[in-house]
This record gives sequence, structure tokens and C-alpha cells, in this order.
Amino acid sequence: MPELREIHFSGQVQGVGFRYTTQSIASGLAVTGFVRNLPDGRVQLVAEGTASELDLLEHQLAERMEHRITDSKRQIRPATNQYQGFEIRY
Repeated sequence: MPELREIHFSGQVQGVGFRYTTQSIASGLAVTGFVRNLPDGRVQLVAEGTASELDLLEHQLAERMEHRITDSKRQIRPATNQYQGFEIRY
């Protein structure tokens, strides 16, 4: 059953390729949504897919960016099916 995960990452997550890395990982998975920088220095990730695909996205992102992330807050909700692909938003 598809779900939506919204994750806010804190740390040194802006200006270090975090969004590009997230998009690159997402392109190889069956997920849709977006990633963007927030004015307060955090990065917001909104992704929809199956729990297993979203787990892979989170795991691979954590592996590649673990030295940049100091905290993350995650919310899980039912999928909305509103996204056609995965993109970087500005």
C-alpha cells in the first residue's frame, strides 16, 4: 500500500549536493515527490511509494549523506498520488 513520507533534515544539508543526491537516488526507485531547501536551513523531502521503496530511499540517502545530517523528523501519511515524478523544487 503506497504511503507518503515527509522528512525534514537538519545539519549541513544545504549547498552540499543534498537535493541532487536525493533526486539521483529517487530516479532509480519507484518513488515520486520532491526535495527542496527551506529558508531555515533544513531540507524537506516529500516522497510517495511503497514502504519498501521509501525505506530504500531513506537508507541510501542516509548512507551517502550521513556526515551532513544531524537530525531528521519524519511523518507518514496515506499517499495522495499527486506527483508524476520526482523533482528538485526551488
